[in-house]
Amino acid sequence: MRPFAGLIDSILVEEPADFAFDGSLSRLHAVAAWVWMTRDLAGDAIDSARVEDGSLTAGELEPVLPLMLTRAAEAIAESDRDSEARRRLRVQLGGDEAAERLPVLMAALRGRALLVKAQAFGKAVNGITEEAGLVAALQSMPLNDRTALAFLMHAAMGQVSNPSRLAAAALKLSGSASEAAVVRAGYAPLIDAMLAHAQNQLHVLQPSGPFADIDLVCQSLDRFHRLVRAVTSHVELERNGRWSLVLSRLTRKVSERIEPRLRNVVPDLNGAMRRLREADRLDPDQLLAALNGIYLLATLRDCKDSLALNAAFEQTWLQSGQALELHLNRNLELLRANPDDAVVGKRLDVGIKMAEIRFNPEYAETLRRARATAMKR
Repeated sequence: MRPFAGLIDSILVEEPADFAFDGSLSRLHAVAAWVWMTRDLAGDAIDSARVEDGSLTAGELEPVLPLMLTRAAEAIAESDRDSEARRRLRVQLGGDEAAERLPVLMAALRGRALLVKAQAFGKAVNGITEEAGLVAALQSMPLNDRTALAFLMHAAMGQVSNPSRLAAAALKLSGSASEAAVVRAGYAPLIDAMLAHAQNQLHVLQPSGPFADIDLVCQSLDRFHRLVRAVTSHVELERNGRWSLVLSRLTRKVSERIEPRLRNVVPDLNGAMRRLREADRLDPDQLLAALNGIYLLATLRDCKDSLALNAAFEQTWLQSGQALELHLNRNLELLRANPDDAVVGKRLDVGIKMAEIRFNPEYAETLRRARATAMKR
C-alpha cells in the first residue's frame, strides 16, 4: 500500500526507525493513518477499492485531501478533550506511537507542496560547485519555521549525493564546529535529516539470508558511510549528546547486520573455488555467494571507518586474499593439466573476477593471460 498516493513519500522512512524527528515519518505510521483517514473519515468521499489496490493517483487525491484534513483535525481535537475519544483513536491507528506522530503527518500533508520544492533543492545542491553557493543556498532556508525546515531538510537530503559539503557549509554559517553552535544557528534539522537517512539504510541490511541484491546492499552501506562521515568529520559532537547516542546506536546496528555475512566470506570463497573430489561440477549459487562476498568486502574497505568491524574486517580481508590466491594457483594448475576442463575454466573465470575486485585490475589481467596460455597447451 502506498500511503497518500505518494504525496509524502519523500519524508517516509522504513522500520526500524527508533530515531525520530519532525522531518520524517515511519511508513508504518503513515500507512496506519492512511487506512484510518480513508476508512473512518472519508469513506464517503474516496474509492476504497482504488485505495486498497494502490491505483489511486495523487491528482485524484488532491481534491479530497482538504476534507480529509479537516475531519482528521476534528478527530484529533476531540481526542484531546475526551479520554474515550483518545482511546478510540489510538485503537484505530494501531497504537500510541502512530497517534503521537499524527501532528507530523498532518503538517507534512499541509506542506506537501514544499516537499516537491525541497527535492528540487536537493538536486540543485549537487550542481553547486562553490562553497559560497552552498552557503547562500542554506541561508535561504526558513530557519524561523522549524517544522517546515525539518521537512525541507529531510526531503532534500534524499537527493543530495555528497552530504559532507552541506555539513561544511552549515558549520561555516554556524561560526563553530561545536554541536551547540550548530543548534543555535538553526541547522540542527540538517544533521537530524542526515541521521534519519543513515538510519533508513538499516532495512536494506536486514540479516535475512543471502543478499538478494548485492548492488543495493553495497549502495546502502556507501550511503550510510557518506551520511555518517558528513556528521562525524565536521561536527564536534558532545560525548553524551543526542547525536552521539544516535550515531553509536546506528553504528552498532549496522555492524550487527553485516558481521554475520562478513564471517561467511571466506567459507563461501573456499566452497566455490574448491574442486569437488568426485563428479566435479559448478554450483551457481555458491559461486554467486562467493562473488557477492568479495563485493561486500570491497565496499566495507571503503566504509569501515563508519562501522565497528575493524578487527573482523582486517582478519577477513587478509584471509580472503590468501585463500583466493591459493585457489587461483590451484585452478591454473588444473587447467594446465587439462585445458578442456570447462568446469575448472568457468571456476577460474569467476576467481579472476574476484581477484579484480579484491586486488586490482592489473593482477586480474595477469591471471587472464596465464589462463589463455594454459588453454593453448
